[in-house]
Amino acid sequence: MRQQYDTSVPPAAFSVADAFMLRTALDSLGGVRGLDTLDVACGHGSTARLLASGGARRTVGVDSCPERIRRARAHETGEAGPVEYHVADAAGMPQLGPFDLATAVYLFNQAHDRVALHAMFRAVRANLRPGARLLAIVPNPGAFPHVDWSPYGIRIVERTPGGDAPLLRARLETDPPVAFECREWAHADFAEAAVDAGFATVAWQPTRTPPACEIRDETYWARYRSAPVSSLMNCVA
Repeated sequence: MRQQYDTSVPPAAFSVADAFMLRTALDSLGGVRGLDTLDVACGHGSTARLLASGGARRTVGVDSCPERIRRARAHETGEAGPVEYHVADAAGMPQLGPFDLATAVYLFNQAHDRVALHAMFRAVRANLRPGARLLAIVPNPGAFPHVDWSPYGIRIVERTPGGDAPLLRARLETDPPVAFECREWAHADFAEAAVDAGFATVAWQPTRTPPACEIRDETYWARYRSAPVSSLMNCVA
């Protein structure tokens, strides 16, 4: 899901909201200047570049897809500061740190079962210093079929119960549309996996949206906040 919308032009509304929510969370923590930072499931590198441009001492991006890593490296301009990129699966990520901050945008919903979900959280935790943070954007469960997210750039097509979490088939409302699949984990499942991995605290940040503009006014964002696509998970190691 992350990698598909990385290059969407213009950006889908839900990804604009995600970026704003993450930036405001980073700002509330005092920014990243001088920190060692890690972006897991970095896609084409948009969040990694955000961290580097914020003055991080070291920024590392990790993704399981060599082609996405190649494209992330191709986006490097030198203006944001250097970013190290590594090809690795999140559940089996090697020791690359330690880091003061990790970000993960639509990573954990890709876990196909509970074993993989817990392995992802453990791998991230193993790369963090004590007291470091994980900021993770995760989808909100329970929307389909009650809520229509298509005005915000994503449509859930089918929900199939089974396994440790239902399988969602969805598509990005781009031109042309892009189909993808993920698991509909409950927020309690994410929190359980985080605590099992050794995170001391888990909190959830209320949904925040960008200021109104000509394209998306306050009425539009108010509707979005009533049934947002995602939430921000804030974990302290």
